[in-house]
Amino acid sequence: MRSYKKTISLKYKFLKPSTILRATGLKKSYQELTVLDVASIDITSHQVTAIVGPSGAGKSTLLHILGTLLKPSEGDIWIENQAISEMNDDQLATLRNQFLGFVFQTHHLLPEFTALENVSLPAMIGQKKSSEYLPRAQELLEFIGLKDRMNHKPSELSGGEQQRVSIARALINHPKMIFADEPTGNLDTKNALDIHDLFFRLKNEFGYSFLIVTHNPELAKMSDRTIEMKDGRLV
Repeated sequence: MRSYKKTISLKYKFLKPSTILRATGLKKSYQELTVLDVASIDITSHQVTAIVGPSGAGKSTLLHILGTLLKPSEGDIWIENQAISEMNDDQLATLRNQFLGFVFQTHHLLPEFTALENVSLPAMIGQKKSSEYLPRAQELLEFIGLKDRMNHKPSELSGGEQQRVSIARALINHPKMIFADEPTGNLDTKNALDIHDLFFRLKNEFGYSFLIVTHNPELAKMSDRTIEMKDGRLV
């Protein structure tokens, strides 16, 4: 773990929070129905930002658009001053692989792969060398408390352990920002709190930036900033 902490903490040690993501004029419509209408939003780096609101408020739609998983009907997005609207599908895929991380309510682990292989998958897709990503995958799994479970397949892991693996997978390529959509929605209270603590350890020790959709009041309360939504708009 010492080498992992050294390489990551030094990377962020002298950086100050700044705007990592900015969006203006975002709209998402399906025929005559507008499900999202956001005038502007800025997300600050090295913070945990929570998006809260009732079901159907547009939280996941906003998260997926900001994470380039869904295209808006209107509007512009910049991630570290890169204009997303000017990118084609291949460029967006590269951006997601190299600069963004994703954690969902369902872990989406490949059942035939071990925990180590699942964590390594984005690096393999990005055609990185195994000598580069395997040590990092091992260190990530050690950091999240799964040192002795690296060679276990998802069916041999608990729900909380599976979600930790998905978080490590999101971090393998040193992302600038991690998007999480109800990451503790399928977990019991203890495992949910463990995941919350992990997010804040990653933010505090290594400077990661998180944007999290959640119904969990404890996670929202712990966050550096909370964005509330209702009927597709920011409250």
